[in-house]
Amino acid sequence: MPELYPSPVRIPAPGGKVIEEHIGAASNAESRVSVAHMTAPAGWSEPFQTPEFDEFTIVLSGTVLIDHDGGQLAVGAGQSVKTAAGERIRYSCGPDGASYIAVCLPAFTPETVNRDA
Repeated sequence: MPELYPSPVRIPAPGGKVIEEHIGAASNAESRVSVAHMTAPAGWSEPFQTPEFDEFTIVLSGTVLIDHDGGQLAVGAGQSVKTAAGERIRYSCGPDGASYIAVCLPAFTPETVNRDA
C-alpha cells in the first residue's frame, strides 16, 4: 500500500542553506536512503566533509560547486553528479544560489556526514 509523506522535515544546516528532507532518518526513520530538497543562498558554502554515504545530486537551478582532492567541479541546472562515500568534499554554490535534490545511500545523518570542525 502506498505511504504518503505529507510534508518534509527541516534539518539545520550551516550558512543559511535550507534542507527539507522528504524521506530519510530525520523525517520518517528511513535508514536506507534519504531524499531532500536543498535551497542554498548566493555564495553559500559549508565546511569540508567526508560522508559515510554516496550522494546523488540533481541541480534544479543555479550552480552547485564541489571541491574535491582533484579540484572543483561545477554542476549546473539540469545536470547531476555522484560523490562517493569516504571522499573528502565541500559543497558551495555560485552567485545565483542553487536549488537541488540530494539522494543519499544510506540515509544522511548528522553523525555520518563527518563535517570538519
